[in-house]
Amino acid sequence: MRIPCTAREIAAAVGGRLLQDGDAARRVSTDSRDILAGDLFVPLVGERFDGHAYIDMALQKGAAGCLCAQTPGTLLPEKFYIAVDDTEAALGKLAGWYRGKFDIPMVQVTGSAGKTTTKEMLAAVLSQHFHTLKTLANFNNFVGTPQTLLRLEKEHQAAVIETGMDHFGEIRRMGVMVRPTIAVITNIGDAHIGNLDGTREGVLRAKSEIFENLQAGGLAVLNGDDPLLNTLDLPFQTLRCGESENCNVRVTDICEHGIEGLSCTVTTEKDSYPLNIPSPGRFMIYSAAMGVAIGEYLGLTKDEIIRGVAAYTPTGSRMHLIHRPENRLIIDDCYNANPQAMAAALRLLAATDRPRRMAVLGDMGDLGELSPKAHGDIGRLLNELKLDCVVAIGRWMAYLADAAGGNVYHFDTLEQAYETLHREFTPGTVALVKASHAMHFEKIVEELEKA
Repeated sequence: MRIPCTAREIAAAVGGRLLQDGDAARRVSTDSRDILAGDLFVPLVGERFDGHAYIDMALQKGAAGCLCAQTPGTLLPEKFYIAVDDTEAALGKLAGWYRGKFDIPMVQVTGSAGKTTTKEMLAAVLSQHFHTLKTLANFNNFVGTPQTLLRLEKEHQAAVIETGMDHFGEIRRMGVMVRPTIAVITNIGDAHIGNLDGTREGVLRAKSEIFENLQAGGLAVLNGDDPLLNTLDLPFQTLRCGESENCNVRVTDICEHGIEGLSCTVTTEKDSYPLNIPSPGRFMIYSAAMGVAIGEYLGLTKDEIIRGVAAYTPTGSRMHLIHRPENRLIIDDCYNANPQAMAAALRLLAATDRPRRMAVLGDMGDLGELSPKAHGDIGRLLNELKLDCVVAIGRWMAYLADAAGGNVYHFDTLEQAYETLHREFTPGTVALVKASHAMHFEKIVEELEKA
Protein backbone atom coordinates (compact mmCIF):
# COMPACT_ATOMS: atom_id res chain seq x y z
CA MET A 1 0.00 0.00 0.00
CA ARG A 2 1.67 3.16 -1.16
CA ILE A 3 -1.40 5.24 -0.21
CA PRO A 4 -1.58 5.38 3.62
CA CYS A 5 -4.50 3.41 5.07
CA THR A 6 -5.81 3.51 8.62
CA ALA A 7 -6.24 0.43 10.76
CA ARG A 8 -10.01 0.88 10.64
CA GLU A 9 -9.98 1.02 6.82
CA ILE A 10 -7.85 -2.13 6.66
CA ALA A 11 -10.07 -3.97 9.13
CA ALA A 12 -13.17 -3.10 7.10
CA ALA A 13 -11.46 -4.13 3.84
CA VAL A 14 -10.49 -7.59 5.11
CA GLY A 15 -13.61 -8.21 7.21
CA GLY A 16 -11.47 -8.36 10.33
CA ARG A 17 -11.90 -7.28 13.95
CA LEU A 18 -9.80 -4.39 15.23
CA LEU A 19 -8.29 -5.53 18.52
CA GLN A 20 -6.21 -2.39 19.07
CA ASP A 21 -5.84 0.80 17.02
CA GLY A 22 -2.63 2.49 15.95
CA ASP A 23 -1.02 4.62 13.24
CA ALA A 24 -1.81 4.30 9.53
CA ALA A 25 0.14 1.78 7.44
CA ARG A 26 2.02 2.73 4.28
CA ARG A 27 3.26 -0.63 2.95
CA VAL A 28 2.54 -4.34 3.32
CA SER A 29 5.18 -6.94 4.13
CA THR A 30 4.92 -10.69 4.67
CA ASP A 31 8.58 -11.01 5.65
CA SER A 32 9.63 -9.99 9.16
CA ARG A 33 13.19 -9.60 7.89
CA ASP A 34 12.07 -6.90 5.45
CA ILE A 35 10.20 -4.48 7.68
CA LEU A 36 10.16 -0.71 7.21
CA ALA A 37 8.68 1.85 9.54
CA GLY A 38 4.93 2.10 9.04
CA ASP A 39 4.46 -1.35 7.48
CA LEU A 40 1.48 -3.64 7.87
CA PHE A 41 2.87 -7.09 8.71
CA VAL A 42 0.88 -10.04 7.37
CA PRO A 43 2.04 -13.32 8.98
CA LEU A 44 1.50 -16.13 6.50
CA VAL A 45 1.21 -19.78 7.48
CA GLY A 46 2.76 -22.63 5.48
CA GLU A 47 3.48 -26.31 5.93
CA ARG A 48 6.82 -25.62 7.60
CA PHE A 49 6.46 -22.10 8.97
CA ASP A 50 4.06 -19.81 10.82
CA GLY A 51 4.61 -16.07 10.50
CA HIS A 52 2.69 -15.46 13.73
CA ALA A 53 5.89 -16.36 15.58
CA TYR A 54 7.48 -13.19 14.18
CA ILE A 55 4.74 -10.64 14.93
CA ASP A 56 6.53 -9.09 17.92
CA MET A 57 9.80 -8.90 15.94
CA ALA A 58 8.09 -7.15 13.03
CA LEU A 59 6.33 -4.64 15.28
CA GLN A 60 9.48 -3.91 17.27
CA LYS A 61 11.33 -3.24 13.99
CA GLY A 62 8.81 -0.51 13.12
CA ALA A 63 5.71 -2.12 11.64
CA ALA A 64 2.62 -0.06 12.44
CA GLY A 65 0.44 -3.11 12.96
CA CYS A 66 -0.44 -6.59 11.84
CA LEU A 67 -3.12 -9.01 10.79
CA CYS A 68 -3.38 -12.13 12.92
CA ALA A 69 -5.35 -15.36 12.83
CA GLN A 70 -3.88 -16.20 16.25
CA THR A 71 -4.24 -13.43 18.83
CA PRO A 72 -0.91 -12.69 20.60
CA GLY A 73 -0.89 -13.02 24.38
CA THR A 74 0.28 -9.42 24.76
CA LEU A 75 -0.54 -6.46 22.50
CA LEU A 76 2.30 -3.99 22.16
CA PRO A 77 1.29 -0.38 22.86
CA GLU A 78 0.62 2.01 19.96
CA LYS A 79 0.50 -0.90 17.47
CA PHE A 80 -2.68 -2.02 15.74
CA TYR A 81 -3.85 -5.63 15.62
CA ILE A 82 -6.58 -6.91 13.29
CA ALA A 83 -7.98 -10.40 13.90
CA VAL A 84 -8.89 -12.42 10.77
CA ASP A 85 -9.78 -16.04 10.08
CA ASP A 86 -7.07 -16.58 7.45
CA THR A 87 -4.18 -14.18 6.85
CA GLU A 88 -3.56 -15.25 3.23
CA ALA A 89 -7.22 -14.79 2.33
CA ALA A 90 -7.21 -11.43 4.13
CA LEU A 91 -4.16 -10.35 2.11
CA GLY A 92 -6.13 -11.04 -1.06
CA LYS A 93 -9.17 -9.11 0.20
CA LEU A 94 -6.98 -6.17 1.12
CA ALA A 95 -5.39 -6.17 -2.35
CA GLY A 96 -8.78 -6.30 -4.06
CA TRP A 97 -10.05 -3.38 -1.96
CA TYR A 98 -6.90 -1.37 -2.60
CA ARG A 99 -7.02 -2.07 -6.36
CA GLY A 100 -10.45 -0.37 -6.34
CA LYS A 101 -8.75 2.95 -5.61
CA PHE A 102 -7.25 2.98 -9.14
CA ASP A 103 -9.21 3.67 -12.31
CA ILE A 104 -6.48 2.62 -14.74
CA PRO A 105 -6.00 0.02 -17.50
CA MET A 106 -5.44 -3.28 -15.68
CA VAL A 107 -4.07 -6.10 -17.85
CA GLN A 108 -4.26 -9.65 -16.45
CA VAL A 109 -2.16 -12.29 -18.24
CA THR A 110 -2.47 -16.07 -18.01
CA GLY A 111 -1.74 -19.06 -20.26
CA SER A 112 0.05 -22.39 -20.31
CA ALA A 113 3.35 -20.95 -21.52
CA GLY A 114 4.82 -17.53 -22.18
CA LYS A 115 3.04 -15.68 -19.36
CA THR A 116 6.14 -13.94 -18.04
CA THR A 117 7.46 -13.22 -21.53
CA THR A 118 4.14 -11.65 -22.52
CA LYS A 119 3.90 -9.70 -19.26
CA GLU A 120 7.37 -8.27 -19.84
CA MET A 121 6.58 -7.43 -23.47
CA LEU A 122 3.31 -5.68 -22.57
CA ALA A 123 5.02 -3.72 -19.81
CA ALA A 124 7.81 -2.68 -22.20
CA VAL A 125 5.25 -1.38 -24.69
CA LEU A 126 2.92 0.34 -22.23
CA SER A 127 5.85 1.95 -20.40
CA GLN A 128 6.55 4.00 -23.50
CA HIS A 129 3.39 5.97 -22.74
CA PHE A 130 2.19 5.13 -19.21
CA HIS A 131 3.83 4.88 -15.81
CA THR A 132 3.29 1.12 -15.64
CA LEU A 133 3.32 -1.32 -12.73
CA LYS A 134 4.18 -4.95 -13.53
CA THR A 135 4.48 -8.22 -11.66
CA LEU A 136 8.06 -8.66 -10.51
CA ALA A 137 9.80 -11.83 -11.72
CA ASN A 138 7.14 -14.56 -11.64
CA PHE A 139 5.34 -13.61 -8.40
CA ASN A 140 2.07 -14.75 -9.91
CA ASN A 141 0.35 -16.75 -7.14
CA PHE A 142 -1.98 -15.97 -4.20
CA VAL A 143 0.80 -14.17 -2.34
CA GLY A 144 2.65 -12.52 -5.23
CA THR A 145 -0.46 -11.18 -6.97
CA PRO A 146 -1.81 -9.22 -3.97
CA GLN A 147 1.67 -7.96 -3.15
CA THR A 148 1.94 -6.62 -6.71
CA LEU A 149 -1.42 -4.86 -6.49
CA LEU A 150 -0.46 -3.37 -3.14
CA ARG A 151 2.55 -1.72 -4.83
CA LEU A 152 0.23 0.55 -6.83
CA GLU A 153 0.95 4.25 -6.34
CA LYS A 154 -0.94 7.42 -7.30
CA GLU A 155 1.53 7.92 -10.16
CA HIS A 156 0.70 4.61 -11.86
CA GLN A 157 -1.29 4.91 -15.07
CA ALA A 158 -1.45 1.21 -16.08
CA ALA A 159 -0.64 -2.22 -14.65
CA VAL A 160 0.27 -5.62 -16.11
CA ILE A 161 -0.43 -8.48 -13.71
CA GLU A 162 0.71 -12.06 -14.41
CA THR A 163 -1.39 -14.84 -12.86
CA GLY A 164 -0.41 -18.50 -12.82
CA MET A 165 -2.33 -21.56 -11.70
CA ASP A 166 -2.19 -25.33 -11.41
CA HIS A 167 -5.74 -26.10 -10.25
CA PHE A 168 -9.29 -25.03 -11.05
CA GLY A 169 -10.49 -21.91 -9.27
CA GLU A 170 -7.12 -20.23 -8.90
CA ILE A 171 -7.40 -17.79 -11.83
CA ARG A 172 -10.90 -16.90 -10.59
CA ARG A 173 -9.55 -16.21 -7.10
CA MET A 174 -6.84 -13.90 -8.41
CA GLY A 175 -9.21 -12.29 -10.89
CA VAL A 176 -11.41 -11.17 -8.00
CA MET A 177 -8.42 -9.13 -6.78
CA VAL A 178 -7.21 -7.88 -10.19
CA ARG A 179 -10.57 -7.14 -11.86
CA PRO A 180 -8.90 -6.71 -15.26
CA THR A 181 -9.98 -4.29 -17.93
CA ILE A 182 -7.96 -6.36 -20.44
CA ALA A 183 -7.68 -10.17 -20.18
CA VAL A 184 -4.92 -12.04 -22.04
CA ILE A 185 -4.51 -15.78 -22.62
CA THR A 186 -1.21 -16.67 -24.29
CA ASN A 187 -2.08 -20.28 -25.26
CA ILE A 188 -3.57 -23.57 -24.07
CA GLY A 189 -1.01 -26.34 -23.57
CA ASP A 190 -0.21 -29.25 -21.30
CA ALA A 191 1.26 -27.40 -18.31
CA HIS A 192 -0.35 -28.77 -15.09
CA ILE A 193 -2.71 -30.87 -17.21
CA GLY A 194 -2.51 -33.66 -14.63
CA ASN A 195 -4.43 -31.44 -12.18
CA LEU A 196 -7.01 -30.29 -14.74
CA ASP A 197 -8.99 -33.39 -15.72
CA GLY A 198 -5.99 -34.58 -17.74
CA THR A 199 -7.25 -32.79 -20.86
CA ARG A 200 -6.51 -29.54 -22.67
CA GLU A 201 -10.23 -28.81 -22.49
CA GLY A 202 -9.76 -28.81 -18.72
CA VAL A 203 -6.86 -26.40 -19.08
CA LEU A 204 -9.04 -24.16 -21.27
CA ARG A 205 -11.79 -24.10 -18.63
CA ALA A 206 -9.30 -23.18 -15.92
CA LYS A 207 -7.70 -20.39 -17.96
CA SER A 208 -11.09 -19.06 -19.07
CA GLU A 209 -11.89 -18.20 -15.47
CA ILE A 210 -10.05 -14.95 -16.28
CA PHE A 211 -13.16 -13.68 -18.09
CA GLU A 212 -15.39 -14.01 -15.02
CA ASN A 213 -13.88 -10.83 -13.58
CA LEU A 214 -13.15 -8.96 -16.81
CA GLN A 215 -14.82 -5.59 -16.34
CA ALA A 216 -17.81 -4.52 -18.43
CA GLY A 217 -16.67 -3.10 -21.75
CA GLY A 218 -13.33 -4.88 -21.35
CA LEU A 219 -11.05 -6.38 -23.99
CA ALA A 220 -10.04 -10.03 -24.49
CA VAL A 221 -6.71 -10.69 -26.24
CA LEU A 222 -6.07 -14.26 -27.38
CA ASN A 223 -3.56 -16.33 -29.31
CA GLY A 224 -5.45 -16.61 -32.59
CA ASP A 225 -3.45 -19.64 -33.74
CA ASP A 226 -4.52 -21.74 -30.75
CA PRO A 227 -7.33 -24.12 -31.81
CA LEU A 228 -8.91 -24.34 -28.36
CA LEU A 229 -8.87 -20.59 -27.78
CA ASN A 230 -10.57 -20.23 -31.15
CA THR A 231 -13.56 -22.15 -29.77
CA LEU A 232 -14.31 -19.30 -27.34
CA ASP A 233 -17.21 -16.99 -28.19
CA LEU A 234 -16.92 -14.20 -25.67
CA PRO A 235 -19.28 -11.31 -24.82
CA PHE A 236 -16.34 -8.91 -25.01
CA GLN A 237 -14.45 -7.18 -27.77
CA THR A 238 -11.88 -9.81 -28.76
CA LEU A 239 -8.56 -9.42 -30.56
CA ARG A 240 -6.96 -12.60 -31.88
CA CYS A 241 -3.21 -12.38 -32.52
CA GLY A 242 -1.27 -14.69 -34.82
CA GLU A 243 -0.51 -15.82 -38.35
CA SER A 244 -3.81 -17.43 -39.37
CA GLU A 245 -6.42 -15.73 -41.50
CA ASN A 246 -8.97 -15.52 -38.68
CA CYS A 247 -6.67 -13.19 -36.72
CA ASN A 248 -7.60 -9.51 -36.62
CA VAL A 249 -4.05 -8.75 -35.42
CA ARG A 250 -2.05 -10.54 -38.12
CA VAL A 251 1.66 -11.40 -38.12
CA THR A 252 3.47 -11.68 -41.47
CA ASP A 253 6.96 -11.34 -42.96
CA ILE A 254 8.58 -13.29 -40.12
CA CYS A 255 12.35 -13.45 -40.40
CA GLU A 256 14.33 -15.22 -37.68
CA HIS A 257 17.86 -14.01 -36.94
CA GLY A 258 19.00 -16.90 -34.77
CA ILE A 259 19.84 -16.01 -31.19
CA GLU A 260 19.80 -12.30 -32.11
CA GLY A 261 16.00 -12.29 -32.32
CA LEU A 262 13.56 -11.86 -35.20
CA SER A 263 11.66 -9.32 -37.23
CA CYS A 264 8.08 -9.33 -38.47
CA THR A 265 5.16 -7.14 -39.50
CA VAL A 266 2.00 -6.91 -37.40
CA THR A 267 -1.10 -5.57 -39.15
CA THR A 268 -4.26 -4.44 -37.37
CA GLU A 269 -7.47 -2.96 -38.73
CA LYS A 270 -5.91 0.50 -38.26
CA ASP A 271 -2.22 0.25 -39.15
CA SER A 272 0.83 -1.86 -39.94
CA TYR A 273 3.81 -2.16 -37.59
CA PRO A 274 7.31 -3.30 -38.69
CA LEU A 275 8.85 -4.84 -35.55
CA ASN A 276 12.29 -5.91 -34.40
CA ILE A 277 12.09 -8.31 -31.46
CA PRO A 278 15.41 -8.55 -29.60
CA SER A 279 14.92 -12.09 -28.29
CA PRO A 280 15.13 -15.47 -30.04
CA GLY A 281 12.25 -17.84 -30.70
CA ARG A 282 9.42 -17.73 -33.20
CA PHE A 283 6.94 -17.86 -30.32
CA MET A 284 7.92 -14.24 -29.55
CA ILE A 285 5.60 -13.11 -32.37
CA TYR A 286 2.59 -13.69 -30.12
CA SER A 287 3.84 -11.52 -27.27
CA ALA A 288 4.81 -8.81 -29.76
CA ALA A 289 1.45 -8.94 -31.55
CA MET A 290 -0.36 -8.71 -28.22
CA GLY A 291 1.80 -5.71 -27.37
CA VAL A 292 0.69 -4.06 -30.62
CA ALA A 293 -2.97 -4.95 -30.04
CA ILE A 294 -3.11 -3.61 -26.49
CA GLY A 295 -0.89 -0.62 -27.17
CA GLU A 296 -3.07 0.48 -30.08
CA TYR A 297 -6.25 -0.17 -28.06
CA LEU A 298 -4.96 2.09 -25.29
CA GLY A 299 -4.02 4.90 -27.66
CA LEU A 300 -0.24 4.57 -27.99
CA THR A 301 1.35 6.02 -31.11
CA LYS A 302 2.90 3.83 -33.78
CA ASP A 303 6.40 4.94 -32.78
CA GLU A 304 5.73 4.18 -29.11
CA ILE A 305 4.57 0.65 -29.93
CA ILE A 306 7.51 -0.12 -32.22
CA ARG A 307 9.95 1.33 -29.69
CA GLY A 308 8.36 -0.63 -26.86
CA VAL A 309 8.67 -3.99 -28.64
CA ALA A 310 12.34 -3.23 -29.38
CA ALA A 311 12.87 -2.41 -25.68
CA TYR A 312 11.79 -5.87 -24.50
CA THR A 313 14.34 -7.75 -22.40
CA PRO A 314 13.91 -11.31 -21.06
CA THR A 315 13.78 -11.81 -17.31
CA GLY A 316 15.28 -14.55 -15.16
CA SER A 317 16.10 -17.92 -16.68
CA ARG A 318 14.11 -17.38 -19.85
CA MET A 319 16.20 -17.45 -23.02
CA HIS A 320 18.96 -15.73 -21.07
CA LEU A 321 22.14 -15.79 -23.17
CA ILE A 322 25.36 -16.37 -21.22
CA HIS A 323 28.53 -15.97 -23.28
CA ARG A 324 31.54 -17.97 -22.12
CA PRO A 325 35.18 -18.17 -23.30
CA GLU A 326 36.18 -19.88 -26.55
CA ASN A 327 32.88 -19.16 -28.32
CA ARG A 328 30.80 -21.17 -25.85
CA LEU A 329 27.21 -20.03 -25.27
CA ILE A 330 24.65 -21.08 -22.67
CA ILE A 331 20.95 -20.52 -23.38
CA ASP A 332 19.55 -20.47 -19.86
CA ASP A 333 15.87 -21.32 -20.26
CA CYS A 334 15.58 -23.42 -17.13
CA TYR A 335 12.89 -21.55 -15.23
CA ASN A 336 10.19 -23.96 -16.37
CA ALA A 337 9.18 -26.37 -19.11
CA ASN A 338 6.14 -27.89 -20.77
CA PRO A 339 5.95 -29.89 -24.02
CA GLN A 340 5.15 -26.94 -26.27
CA ALA A 341 7.85 -24.69 -24.81
CA MET A 342 10.40 -27.52 -24.83
CA ALA A 343 9.77 -28.24 -28.52
CA ALA A 344 10.00 -24.55 -29.45
CA ALA A 345 13.28 -24.12 -27.59
CA LEU A 346 14.78 -27.20 -29.23
CA ARG A 347 13.83 -26.00 -32.70
CA LEU A 348 15.48 -22.69 -31.92
CA LEU A 349 18.62 -24.50 -30.80
CA ALA A 350 18.65 -26.59 -33.97
CA ALA A 351 18.48 -23.43 -36.10
CA THR A 352 21.34 -21.74 -34.22
CA ASP A 353 24.41 -21.12 -36.37
CA ARG A 354 27.10 -22.56 -34.10
CA PRO A 355 29.73 -25.29 -34.68
CA ARG A 356 28.13 -27.56 -32.09
CA ARG A 357 24.63 -27.70 -30.57
CA MET A 358 23.95 -29.35 -27.24
CA ALA A 359 20.68 -29.77 -25.27
CA VAL A 360 20.60 -30.37 -21.52
CA LEU A 361 17.04 -31.36 -20.67
CA GLY A 362 15.19 -32.25 -17.47
CA ASP A 363 11.80 -33.64 -16.54
CA MET A 364 8.65 -31.69 -17.39
CA GLY A 365 6.37 -31.76 -14.34
CA ASP A 366 2.62 -31.82 -13.65
CA LEU A 367 1.74 -33.73 -16.81
CA GLY A 368 -0.01 -36.62 -15.07
CA GLU A 369 -0.80 -39.59 -17.28
CA LEU A 370 0.50 -37.64 -20.28
CA SER A 371 4.08 -37.73 -18.93
CA PRO A 372 5.40 -40.84 -20.77
CA LYS A 373 3.98 -39.77 -24.14
CA ALA A 374 4.99 -36.12 -23.77
CA HIS A 375 8.61 -37.00 -23.01
CA GLY A 376 8.62 -39.62 -25.75
CA ASP A 377 7.35 -37.05 -28.26
CA ILE A 378 10.30 -34.77 -27.42
CA GLY A 379 12.62 -37.73 -28.00
CA ARG A 380 11.10 -38.30 -31.43
CA LEU A 381 11.52 -34.59 -32.22
CA LEU A 382 15.20 -34.89 -31.32
CA ASN A 383 15.55 -37.59 -33.97
CA GLU A 384 14.45 -35.03 -36.54
CA LEU A 385 16.59 -32.17 -35.24
CA LYS A 386 19.85 -34.15 -35.13
CA LEU A 387 21.62 -32.16 -32.43
CA ASP A 388 25.27 -32.91 -31.67
CA CYS A 389 24.70 -33.84 -28.04
CA VAL A 390 21.72 -34.41 -25.73
CA VAL A 391 21.99 -34.85 -21.98
CA ALA A 392 18.71 -35.87 -20.31
CA ILE A 393 18.22 -35.91 -16.54
CA GLY A 394 15.34 -37.25 -14.48
CA ARG A 395 12.85 -40.07 -14.16
CA TRP A 396 10.62 -39.09 -17.05
CA MET A 397 13.56 -38.34 -19.34
CA ALA A 398 14.07 -42.11 -19.63
CA TYR A 399 11.10 -42.08 -22.03
CA LEU A 400 12.80 -39.36 -24.08
CA ALA A 401 16.03 -41.34 -24.23
CA ASP A 402 14.20 -44.48 -25.40
CA ALA A 403 12.28 -42.60 -28.10
CA ALA A 404 15.46 -40.90 -29.30
CA GLY A 405 16.94 -44.27 -30.10
CA GLY A 406 19.75 -44.26 -27.55
CA ASN A 407 21.54 -41.18 -28.92
CA VAL A 408 21.15 -39.52 -25.55
CA TYR A 409 23.13 -39.45 -22.31
CA HIS A 410 20.57 -40.22 -19.60
CA PHE A 411 21.14 -39.70 -15.86
CA ASP A 412 18.88 -39.96 -12.84
CA THR A 413 20.40 -37.01 -10.98
CA LEU A 414 22.12 -33.73 -11.75
CA GLU A 415 25.32 -34.75 -10.00
CA GLN A 416 25.69 -37.85 -12.16
CA ALA A 417 25.66 -35.66 -15.28
CA TYR A 418 28.33 -33.13 -14.31
CA GLU A 419 31.34 -35.01 -15.67
CA THR A 420 29.63 -35.52 -19.04
CA LEU A 421 28.56 -31.90 -19.18
CA HIS A 422 32.09 -30.64 -18.63
CA ARG A 423 33.44 -33.02 -21.26
CA GLU A 424 30.82 -32.21 -23.90
CA PHE A 425 30.68 -28.42 -23.45
CA THR A 426 33.60 -27.91 -25.79
CA PRO A 427 34.72 -24.68 -27.52
CA GLY A 428 32.18 -23.49 -30.08
CA THR A 429 29.25 -25.25 -28.34
CA VAL A 430 25.88 -23.64 -27.70
CA ALA A 431 24.06 -25.40 -24.85
CA LEU A 432 20.32 -25.09 -24.22
CA VAL A 433 19.40 -25.77 -20.58
CA LYS A 434 15.70 -26.45 -20.00
CA ALA A 435 13.58 -28.28 -17.42
CA SER A 436 10.71 -27.74 -15.02
CA HIS A 437 11.56 -25.50 -12.09
CA ALA A 438 11.48 -28.38 -9.59
CA MET A 439 14.52 -29.92 -11.30
CA HIS A 440 16.73 -27.03 -10.08
CA PHE A 441 18.60 -26.76 -13.38
CA GLU A 442 20.12 -23.48 -12.24
CA LYS A 443 22.78 -25.81 -10.82
CA ILE A 444 23.43 -27.09 -14.37
CA VAL A 445 23.91 -23.51 -15.56
CA GLU A 446 26.39 -22.94 -12.73
CA GLU A 447 28.34 -26.05 -13.73
CA LEU A 448 28.49 -25.02 -17.38
CA GLU A 449 29.63 -21.52 -16.40
CA LYS A 450 32.68 -23.12 -14.78
CA ALA A 451 33.86 -24.39 -18.17
